[in-house]
Amino acid sequence: MYKNSCMCLHSLTFKCHLSLQHSKAMKATLRYLAGMAGPSGFGSNSTAEQVTEDCSSFLPSAALTALITGASSGIGAETARVLAKRGVRVVIAARDLKKAREVKKNIQKETPKAEVILLEIDLGSFGSVQRFCSEFLALELPLNILINNAGMFSQNLEFSEDKIEMTFATNYLGHFLLTEILLDKMIETAEKTCIQGRIINVSSVIHSWEKKDGFRFNDILSGKKYNGTRAYAQSKLANILHAKEIAKQLKARNARVTINAVHPGIVKTGIIRAHKGLITDSLFFIASKLLKTTSQGASTTCYVALSPKTEGISGKYFADCNECKCSSLANDESEAQKLWNNTHALLHKRLRQATI
Repeated sequence: MYKNSCMCLHSLTFKCHLSLQHSKAMKATLRYLAGMAGPSGFGSNSTAEQVTEDCSSFLPSAALTALITGASSGIGAETARVLAKRGVRVVIAARDLKKAREVKKNIQKETPKAEVILLEIDLGSFGSVQRFCSEFLALELPLNILINNAGMFSQNLEFSEDKIEMTFATNYLGHFLLTEILLDKMIETAEKTCIQGRIINVSSVIHSWEKKDGFRFNDILSGKKYNGTRAYAQSKLANILHAKEIAKQLKARNARVTINAVHPGIVKTGIIRAHKGLITDSLFFIASKLLKTTSQGASTTCYVALSPKTEGISGKYFADCNECKCSSLANDESEAQKLWNNTHALLHKRLRQATI
């Protein structure tokens, strides 16, 4: 009798828990669809211009310098445009300089006094990242903001020139190396200017799809049992773990530099519109409401980069311009340290081999 009562009580508790989780998810979805503002005063419908509108009065008289990867299109290009509009010197790190030149032209058409610098980088190549950093450091510019924005998704298994699975190499390893090389420059800039440096890793809510038993460093590098979506999720999980570990290291160094990860949202592209004929008008309408415009997609990055409200906040995860929870695996400090150790050892080995 007692056993049956306990089982019934456990079953009831479990059902209540599921009901509560479902209720929370429903409320979160409704808040997202309605664009309701969170504690920051902004929400899913906020645009990059809106979230930075009041930042100008807080910005220093001397121009800040922001380095943005993958700013030749999409969210990166919009981030560059808005930061330039707010008086920030923008360095666009891009693989396609032709597209980058077009972005620069459009920015300076809107903001004639904007300072936009273009430099070539291929984040899938360790050699290219090193060359880029040498070129940037030779300019002797300050570095206040580093936005690790570039990303790729590949349905098919591909390898970088360093013989590493391409999605992980581009989305995570390239940005890890870039941050590693430029970190001292950011710390130095913060010390000289007394302005806190900010690093932003653009991640994704998809990071939560990856579980601990499948997150094996060597398997990821080799593309073992490759699945495009899973590879993307692994790289985005790594972006958050990277932010967590670097935040801890920066705190230990008493450095005036913060690092955070952001989820930009799922942004409208031509893909859904191209497939509109395959779904009903009602389903297309619902899907379109769940997607963001490019400017809405860039809002969280711009908010974390410039808002005085994010001053001193480090090692956190933001979505819709508000701090929020990431997955338990992404929040695992030991996992973050293990990933950093493995990555550091890999890069040290590969870069040493390249110099021999």
